[in-house]
This record gives sequence, C-alpha cells and structure tokens, in this order.
Amino acid sequence: MVNYLNTQPMLYGIEHSPVSKEIELVPDYPALVAQKLIDGVTDIGIIPVAVIPRLKEHHIVTDFCIGCDGPVASVCLFSEVPVEQVKTVLIDYQSRTSAALTKVLLRDYWKITPELVDTQSGYQQGIKGTTAGLVIGDRALEQRHHSPYIYDLGEAWKAHTGLPFVFAAWVSNKQLPASFIQSFNEALTLGMQHISEVVAANPYPVFNLHDYYTRYISYDLNAEKKKGLQQFLSLLTGLAVTG
Repeated sequence: MVNYLNTQPMLYGIEHSPVSKEIELVPDYPALVAQKLIDGVTDIGIIPVAVIPRLKEHHIVTDFCIGCDGPVASVCLFSEVPVEQVKTVLIDYQSRTSAALTKVLLRDYWKITPELVDTQSGYQQGIKGTTAGLVIGDRALEQRHHSPYIYDLGEAWKAHTGLPFVFAAWVSNKQLPASFIQSFNEALTLGMQHISEVVAANPYPVFNLHDYYTRYISYDLNAEKKKGLQQFLSLLTGLAVTG
C-alpha cells in the first residue's frame, strides 16, 4: 500500500474491517509498490496505472482508485517561469504514471520538448530558473507554498481530453477469491464513509485535507474514469515508462 495522505481513507477502512486479518500491509511509495507486485512479492497493490502493461497477468479488483476529475492538487509541474519557458523538467522518481502523464502533456498539450531528467530524493531544491519539476504526493502539497507557477496535471489532462484521470488502481497479479474482493471492497467503502475521522487523525496544516479528500481526489472507479484510463494507456506507446 502506498503510504501517502491520499490513501489514508482507504487505510482507515482496511484497519477497521475484518479483512485486515486476512492481509499483511506493506507500505512504500508507488513505484516500489508496483515493483513488488511485478516481482510477485505481493499479491495486490494500489499501483501506478502506467505499470499495468508490464504485468504478465493483472486484474483491477476494486471499485476504488486514486483519481481526479479536474485538479488533483498533489500531482503538479512546479516552476519559477511559465511552462512555455521551461527548458528542463526534473521527473519525480516515486511514480511512473505521473512521469508518463507529464511526458504526454508536454508533448500533446503544452507542445514543448524540454530535457527530462530522472531524480533522487531532495531534487525539489533544483526547481529554479527554467528548470521545472514534477512533484507528487504529500511533497507536492508542500511544494505549492514554494513555486510561483503550478501546473496541475489532473486539470491539464481534463482540459486536454475532457476525461477524468486515474493515477493508481488496486491491481492483483493473480485471480483472487471473490469473497476476499467483496470484503476488501466493503473495507474501502467504509473508509470513504469516515472522511471526517481520517482528517481528524491526520493533522496537516499544509493543506486542507477535507477539501483534498472530497474536492480534489476522486476515489470511485466509474465508467468515465475507466474511459480516461484506457485513453491514457493507449497514449503510452512510444514513451519510455520504466520502474
């Protein structure tokens, strides 16, 4: 499971449901959660959707995701200059979907071809001048206080395609019992019903978490999100998506 703020409602539901006794939770950042699923270390994970084509077998197993239908707040391109002046983009190492989405939007929406640079921890300090940076998750909510130009990737995708976006979905690398999937879905549903408790348990002065969970993150994996997911996966052809 990804250990970001955006998964806390899901975690609340899991921890307060009987299904918690059937699983062992392994927290990590998205790219490593995905790698563990690819390597067969885990059976199910909430993974960046760009990794789905790399799985020999995959099943999207719940009615929930980490998605948005417009601005998402925590997946953004940050810069000191307008996007058309950007010469270099530092790519966040923690999620391949956000990296791939950035490449798609640079190419097809903003229509610019900056140099793309892979990064390691602490790279946000390099966001200066004409060097922009993709930052995701909790660190993106913090970066919003430091960068004058903020380009929200969920908002840009919606403007470009008219569709919502799915950043991560619950995916298994094998067929799981229907009874477990039902119990897991019920646990996630419970979490969505207790947003106020999740906010109270996670004091976070950097960003209004109630707004984050109800106005920015959109958790239901509905038909429109599935359409957006399929369109995104079709655009990955020709992009270098690794990790």
